[in-house]
Amino acid sequence: MENHIEAIIFDLDGTMWNALDGIHKTWNQVVSNHPEYRQEPISFEELEGCLGLPMTDIAVRLFSGTTTGQQQALMDECCAIENAYLAEHGGILYPKLEETLLELKKTYRLFVVSNCQQGYIESFIKAHKLEKCFDDIECWGNNLLPKGENNKLIMERNGVTKAVYVGDTAGDEESARVAGIPFIYAKYGFGEPKAPDYILEEFAQLPELMQQVELS
Repeated sequence: MENHIEAIIFDLDGTMWNALDGIHKTWNQVVSNHPEYRQEPISFEELEGCLGLPMTDIAVRLFSGTTTGQQQALMDECCAIENAYLAEHGGILYPKLEETLLELKKTYRLFVVSNCQQGYIESFIKAHKLEKCFDDIECWGNNLLPKGENNKLIMERNGVTKAVYVGDTAGDEESARVAGIPFIYAKYGFGEPKAPDYILEEFAQLPELMQQVELS
């Protein structure tokens, strides 16, 4: 089929898992060690509002009043502890995630592109033993590129010309537009896009939804 979709690129937070508990716990562990930079704990609401943003933007939000160098050091410490914790304990996977990915893998190449720090996607994959599901991953932490550019990069690197992006925020939607690919909105996630091409009510419904994408 000429219009056959070759690949599905996934966002991570709010699309495949919810790791807020682990992030909240580990980041506040760091905050408690640095009262000179922030005295009150990070709230869940603050953290949720940061999802999908590049780490530098998150640092500005959470540690306002500090220098860029201090923000970088704080985020490096937060991310190191977070990655180690999540690699061991994992997060909350959305229902039927692994079996749905394995079903999709029969037809499509699967990738992960996120605005996260280096090592975060690897922690997700390691904790939940999902190495067999994904062909390649890329993130902001590896190259400081925005998500749309990383979508294009991962497609070029893997020889993919037709793909879709699955995510839950307006930033995810924008990244799909930058890459010139359709956007599937994970409605069960954290964000609200502007005008998604398709709406995914539950992760397990993605194989069925992809049939509609193929026919469009």
